[in-house]
Amino acid sequence: MRITTTVNGTEHEVDDVWAGESLLYVLRERMGLPGSKNACEQGECGSCTVYLDGEPVCACLVAAGQAIGREVTTVEGLATEGELHPVQEAFVEAGAVQCGFCTPGLLVAAHDLLERVPDPSDLEIREALAGNLCRCTGYEKILDAVRLAAARQARP
Repeated sequence: MRITTTVNGTEHEVDDVWAGESLLYVLRERMGLPGSKNACEQGECGSCTVYLDGEPVCACLVAAGQAIGREVTTVEGLATEGELHPVQEAFVEAGAVQCGFCTPGLLVAAHDLLERVPDPSDLEIREALAGNLCRCTGYEKILDAVRLAAARQARP
């Protein structure tokens, strides 16, 4: 099957997609966008989180055919014109990136939270990130990064 979808603002056409291929596989292996990670393939870890028409989804659970004619934004698409998004900058500056496997999903989840709730409480941050597992940290630097990004976005 051929799928045509817009990814990070650019229309992509991919041929010979098997009906059972996940959106994650197509993004990583066929489109060359390795940002979203393949960790559990069960929608449990959040490493593959992307936006599909503005809603965060686990790309490992979305059939590639479901993306036909839709807008996908990956972690690579959060940056604009070569500049990191403030959430991405905050993760780097707060030391929230360790092995980097969970980072893409955490970035998309944090970005989504701050789009909906510009000044989240600690409880709101924890709830928003609850679907993302990190095996390297105690999550404190990740929480610090989200707080830092929120503070920076609140400044005029």
